[in-house]
Amino acid sequence: MTNINKKIVSLLKRKKIKIAIAESCTGGMLSSAITSISGSSKVFIMGLVTYSNQVKSSILKVSQKIIKKHGAVSVQCCLAMVNNLYKISKSEVCVSITGIAGPTGGSKLKPVGLVYIGIRIGKKVFVNKCNFKNNGRVFIQKQTVKKSLNLLLKFIKQGNWILDLLLHPKDELQNYLIIKKYKRRLNKA
Repeated sequence: MTNINKKIVSLLKRKKIKIAIAESCTGGMLSSAITSISGSSKVFIMGLVTYSNQVKSSILKVSQKIIKKHGAVSVQCCLAMVNNLYKISKSEVCVSITGIAGPTGGSKLKPVGLVYIGIRIGKKVFVNKCNFKNNGRVFIQKQTVKKSLNLLLKFIKQGNWILDLLLHPKDELQNYLIIKKYKRRLNKA
């Protein structure tokens, strides 16, 4: 994983772009992965572990309505987390993670291993739904961090054109079409 971390930090430094992370089920593991790289202080703004629903509401301002209606492990909660992190941190790149690492807490609709990873770059937001095998809590957490790093690298690295486009959109229609094409590529990953 260290190579991916280094590449992400290096690309963010080269682009002079800051990153912030809000984690739930990974308990700070993604933030730790980024900050384990020397020089990450130039790009890493903050890492929040918003484990409880109360903290998701009080710190990240996730609406109680969202949590009651959809649950803390939902697309809606993940979106609220990443969008509100963007407002709090003022970082160009924000990541949110919410999920069920187990071994308990799962259901038929939301099994252990269900994780949502939200990434916001500029004004564009993507949420990736993952269903990791229930091979234990630490396995799910590590897989989540690995997937998050891979998604981050793809967004940041993709010829660096995606970051330039998202942070400095020239034409909204062109932006929309490119993002739509890029989402298809991500789904294949």
